[in-house]
Amino acid sequence: MSIPAFYLPPEKWGDEPDLDESEARHCHVLRLKEGGEALLLDGKGRIAGCRITRIMKKSVSLRIVSEKFVPPPAARPTMALALSKAVRRDFFMEKAAELGAWAIWLWDARRGQGRLDEDLARAVRGKLIAGIKQSHNPWLPETRVFRGAEDIISASANFDWKIQPWEKSDGVPMASPDRLGMAGDTIYVIGPEGGFDETELELLAGAGFSAVSFGDRVLRCETAATLCLGLHWWASQLPGHPDFRRAEK
Repeated sequence: MSIPAFYLPPEKWGDEPDLDESEARHCHVLRLKEGGEALLLDGKGRIAGCRITRIMKKSVSLRIVSEKFVPPPAARPTMALALSKAVRRDFFMEKAAELGAWAIWLWDARRGQGRLDEDLARAVRGKLIAGIKQSHNPWLPETRVFRGAEDIISASANFDWKIQPWEKSDGVPMASPDRLGMAGDTIYVIGPEGGFDETELELLAGAGFSAVSFGDRVLRCETAATLCLGLHWWASQLPGHPDFRRAEK
């Protein structure tokens, strides 16, 4: 059994930190005992090995016995996901954190589903935290919301790689390791269930986004986004790719 991990924001760290009520509840669910081991993540690259010193109903006290900093990955994927139904979106958030998403951008496509809410980034934070705890990922993805394709294009202007997965496979090159998992900042922009509209396609193409195909099946937007992040993670770990040495360790 792997050592359980808990999340504590950087500003609450100390030699003997206390977990908040929600994290303490997780400790009770796992039936952990005083004297047991735990990991602590701050979402900013810091991982601490801890001993559980006290378990109360609404709080848990830890003592840090070791600490290390994990640098950011060399290949940093940002996923721009069109708004979709909340149930599937929540599932994707956990998987995105497990697969090392650097950032999640939720955007309001012309054919999208749901309503853009400025509090949406805060609403999905719990799912992202659950994902980094599950996978021991030391970096919590940043989350932002955008009004449309124009805003996505503006925010990603200085990115190293701009990729547009597209369900239309005819004449669109297949995704491959020489296109994915590259060093620097990569953005993948995923359209809604109804697909990109013509204006969005023209804007993305004009901004230098490269269309890639994952084959002839039409995938739900969350499925396509999860596949993108899985392939990006896999490719970044291959020999000759930017995070290969990290994978060896």
